Amino acid sequence: MKPHKLLNSILLLTWLSMAAYASSEPALDPAVNDERLTEALSLPDWFKVSFLDIQEDINEANSGRRGLIIYFGQSYCPYCKAHLKNNWERRDIVSYTRANFDVIAINTRGNSQVTDIDGKQYSEKMFAARYKANFTPTTLFFDDSGKPALKLTGYRKPYQFRAALEFVSDKHHRKESFRDYLSRAEGADSFGQDTLNESVIFKPAPYNLFELKKAGPLAVFFEERNCHSCDILHAGPLNRVDILKHLNRLNSVQLDMWSSTYIVKPNGKKTTAKKWADELALDYAPTLIFYDESGAEIIRVDSVVGFYRLNNVLRYINSRAYRKQPSFQLWRSEELQKKIAQ
Repeated sequence: MKPHKLLNSILLLTWLSMAAYASSEPALDPAVNDERLTEALSLPDWFKVSFLDIQEDINEANSGRRGLIIYFGQSYCPYCKAHLKNNWERRDIVSYTRANFDVIAINTRGNSQVTDIDGKQYSEKMFAARYKANFTPTTLFFDDSGKPALKLTGYRKPYQFRAALEFVSDKHHRKESFRDYLSRAEGADSFGQDTLNESVIFKPAPYNLFELKKAGPLAVFFEERNCHSCDILHAGPLNRVDILKHLNRLNSVQLDMWSSTYIVKPNGKKTTAKKWADELALDYAPTLIFYDESGAEIIRVDSVVGFYRLNNVLRYINSRAYRKQPSFQLWRSEELQKKIAQ
């Protein structure tokens, strides 16, 4: 067997076994209930105690031939709870993480001082905004040479998160995208129906997004066939009246991210759905990307999403709050402060 075929087989068998193992465990599924937690989360005691000087943390990790992970989280975030429980409470993932990375935590609503790589200083929440950690958890990976390697937004299932750890530690990021790396084991999470989910909110072909976005914000749903997460999105949040009301105020388009469907992008350039997904480095289905009237990306949701998170994103879009506050995370903080003050 050729080396690359052997590697693909090993990856597939590993991720299939991990997916089966994960599905047999009782696991928190934030796609079912993503309400704000009532009890604050505790971080793992093996996280590095950091003075939040990022370059210093990178140097210390690299001196031990390890990479660095910056974990952006919140104390009452159900998605963070899912990540900590289903990923960083699993012995194999904890062992692999600690062997190959140092992990430091940033509170996306915190005020502790962080010194970035360039020496500039920020509060934790401004640092999170700088790195566009719009959703928690967000994990930012630096490799063992100190270079940025990968950013994962939101909660990812164990087999995908373990794959991300291996993608960086084994230096695959230097020669391919995480999307391509995952696609070699796409059968590991292949469930659901053999067609895309239908919805009345989606505009029919032809997909001239350059024209559609002129009428107001545009929502592009990148999905795929045999996608369990896509099924959950449609059976759950997209089946809620509140969400549908929001989406009816937008122009929404559904694309198969692996197809050769012809489209005109929001910037007016012609391409296919797959080429555009490659260009956008999409590695999760479903991914929702929102564009403003000029064709600029406002925000993307590229991880597990439940009703409350999606509802907040749609409020942010439909209220045009992005025009005054380009950081969704800071906007949410401002919204919560207003509620507390009332």
